[in-house]
Amino acid sequence: MAPQIHTYDTIIVGAGGAGMRAALEASKRSRTAVLTKLYPTRSHTGAAQGGMCAALANVEDDNWEWHTYDTVKGGDYLVDQDAAEIMCKEAIDAVLDLEKMGLPFSRTPEGKIDQRRFGGHTKEHGKAPVHRSCYAADRTGHMILQTLYQNCVKQDVEFYNEFYVLDLLLHTDADGTQHAAGVVALELATGEIHIFRGKAVILATGGFGKVFKTTSNAHTLTGDGMGIVWRRGLPLEDMEFYQFHPTGLAGLGILLTEGARGEGGILRNADGERFMERYAPTIKDLAPRDIVARSMVLEVRDGRGAGPNKDYVYLDLTHLPAEQIEEKLPDITEFARTYLGVEPTTELVPVYPTAHYAMGGVPTNIAGEVLADNDTVVKGLYAAGEVACVSVHGSNRLGTNSLLDINVFGRRAGINAAEYTEQAELQPLPGEPEQAVVSMVEGLRTSTGHERVAALRAELQTTMDQNAGVYRNDETLAQAEKDVKELQRRYRDVAVQDKGKRFNTDLLEAVELGFLLDLAEILVIGARNRTESRGAQAREDYPTRDDVNWQKHTMAYREKDGDGGYKIRLDYKPVIVTRYQPTERKY
Repeated sequence: MAPQIHTYDTIIVGAGGAGMRAALEASKRSRTAVLTKLYPTRSHTGAAQGGMCAALANVEDDNWEWHTYDTVKGGDYLVDQDAAEIMCKEAIDAVLDLEKMGLPFSRTPEGKIDQRRFGGHTKEHGKAPVHRSCYAADRTGHMILQTLYQNCVKQDVEFYNEFYVLDLLLHTDADGTQHAAGVVALELATGEIHIFRGKAVILATGGFGKVFKTTSNAHTLTGDGMGIVWRRGLPLEDMEFYQFHPTGLAGLGILLTEGARGEGGILRNADGERFMERYAPTIKDLAPRDIVARSMVLEVRDGRGAGPNKDYVYLDLTHLPAEQIEEKLPDITEFARTYLGVEPTTELVPVYPTAHYAMGGVPTNIAGEVLADNDTVVKGLYAAGEVACVSVHGSNRLGTNSLLDINVFGRRAGINAAEYTEQAELQPLPGEPEQAVVSMVEGLRTSTGHERVAALRAELQTTMDQNAGVYRNDETLAQAEKDVKELQRRYRDVAVQDKGKRFNTDLLEAVELGFLLDLAEILVIGARNRTESRGAQAREDYPTRDDVNWQKHTMAYREKDGDGGYKIRLDYKPVIVTRYQPTERKY
């Protein structure tokens, strides 16, 4: 049966914070569709807890230049500084826009938006911590998601819920210029294939945390947007940089917000020592996430870990007033009680780093336009949020800058895409544009292979946890690379047990595993190639930052290898430096 064809001006893939912020702008000026494999308010933005930074100066003196400096320094000088300046300048209006939309921020006694401290955010260029994070208790992402969705409904944005986008359609002109032509999606309710034609496509599909076993990411974060771009021959940038959040519930990875430390929480080892005083004497527990995560791992390695296996440290909130914890941190206290049986107002909470956020992704410029190389724009194709690499986070994202990123660059992508559609034409579709998706889906559905998705995914996540985690070296990365290649070989023999079409989650997970295997390989090869430690990339065999050879972005390209397969080619892109030259990163 021929697929249904839908035609819009702007097509947005993903209904998290970035996708819906883009939709609010694009739908004002162009006919817009939002495609999402989840119901919009189940998107992962809703899991973000701690806040969204902006130099409002509601609690103490602050300005956007200090915020920019912190972002650049926190990203270990791999941040493109023009993008950081835009983000930090536009942060103030981004927060006020959400307030006007109805977001219920926590308030000061005077009625202003309240602000709390957060890791890596300082005043006067690093002199002391600063209150910069605007928050709604510890449910900030949830409130942003609900607020944006309500405003999208108010604005009559068209949603296609539970439509899983599996391919990106591109058209290449006679002169070699590439244009976005649309996407191909699988309707989960029916198993039918749909083609969406559009003048502009915005990718806002989130990250790929499920390559790791211990992760704060939802089961659905499988890098679909990065994967479809990669398979269409477009590059991915800085994929070796994957952030581990310091405070995941030990053994589970469920996130406890950095806002807990912003409210005064303290990390302690088994001896009760506030160990961050040794690693970051100025801002202690509020150092950037990469520094805190490594410090925690070192405490455990050096024998100061807690618990029966001495494999975690503690988050101490017991010195804070119980009413402050219940008011400011209601969700994480409930998580501690529910999942670990710990009462955080009177007991120490066991924590350990958890895979959290991809700094790398689809390369874009500051307009949100996707790049086919260091300079060439793919006309009509945009990306925003965690799927994109603008690169505003460099090698290590500061806490709260993700909710800021999705609002600032989601908005910019939506505005620029809508402007583009006003003068662009629909691009011709290739013959049988659905064929690649039909072949993939039916190949998996009808396979009689012997491999099972769950077993392969578990093996992938185990080797990534063990060999490409907080600390890495050539030996562990070589092992991860070998394991991933073997899993890719076995994936060719994978089969699903559910042969049906309606809501086939078995098939869905098989497709997602294919994307995860692709992205894991890029991460590991990029990490192995980068012979330095910078931000979230901590190489035990190359423990220092090397600005002479490595202050540059990694660009990964997928190329045919001559044997019917493909290989990964690595290239580089210079970091954009405007005012902050690399210096020693002291906190």
